[in-house]
Amino acid sequence: MATHTLLNSLKANKTAFGVWLTLPGLFHARTVAQASPNISWICIDSEHGLVPLVPSAAETVASIHGAVDGTAGPSAIVRIPATGASDSTSWQIKYALDAGARGVIVPMVSTAEKAREVASDCRFPPIGRRGFGSPFTQGNWGLSTADYLTSANGSVVVMVQIETPEAVKNVKEIAAVDGIDVLFIGPYDLSISLGYPPPSPDPHPEVEKIIQQILYSAHDAGKKCAIFCISGSQSARRATEGFDIINVTSDTGAMSEGIARQLSSATA
Repeated sequence: MATHTLLNSLKANKTAFGVWLTLPGLFHARTVAQASPNISWICIDSEHGLVPLVPSAAETVASIHGAVDGTAGPSAIVRIPATGASDSTSWQIKYALDAGARGVIVPMVSTAEKAREVASDCRFPPIGRRGFGSPFTQGNWGLSTADYLTSANGSVVVMVQIETPEAVKNVKEIAAVDGIDVLFIGPYDLSISLGYPPPSPDPHPEVEKIIQQILYSAHDAGKKCAIFCISGSQSARRATEGFDIINVTSDTGAMSEGIARQLSSATA
């Protein structure tokens, strides 16, 4: 049956730590995937990162899943470029999942109606409207066509980002939508859209109150809650607060910090 590291962590109620991938390149993605056994998932960012949805995201998915034998490696998750304010999310979700992504993140989903559309696009009939036809998807998962078709609906992780005033207003209704697995908090766009400065590094106290409300709403609906962090210490604090999925760092952030730290030691 279809399974993967992120899904296993969620089923075990274990905090799933991840890394944000913003740069293209097969060897780059594989290096990130092999960096630590504690990485549960890697987000391939096709929205704000420089990884085009086609063909780079598909190649990156394959590279991440080929970095570690079996299902022990990180789960590749794709953040699509279209937002919840667009009519283009459907085909982009299809491309990401057909590439073998273990899940998708859809930015700026602000209504339950849009959340239902996203959920439907991620599931095969009879519970959704996802089409089947790719000759590559099941092979990426290491499954037969029959096994993938019968288990994908329960294995693909569907995340929607809560990052607008409208989404905050509708968060309970969004969380209640069948087929939505995770509410993902984007602290930067959430802060800006609410009229507050971006986190530096933590959100404004008023934004923090809303973040905690989103966390409560997700858990109250029996769903998971994710948040974007930029450091290990920030991530550790979010884990104690009960967040289920936490981004710890990014490829570019870790690279810049590592280079700066080593050069600082060398020139001290």
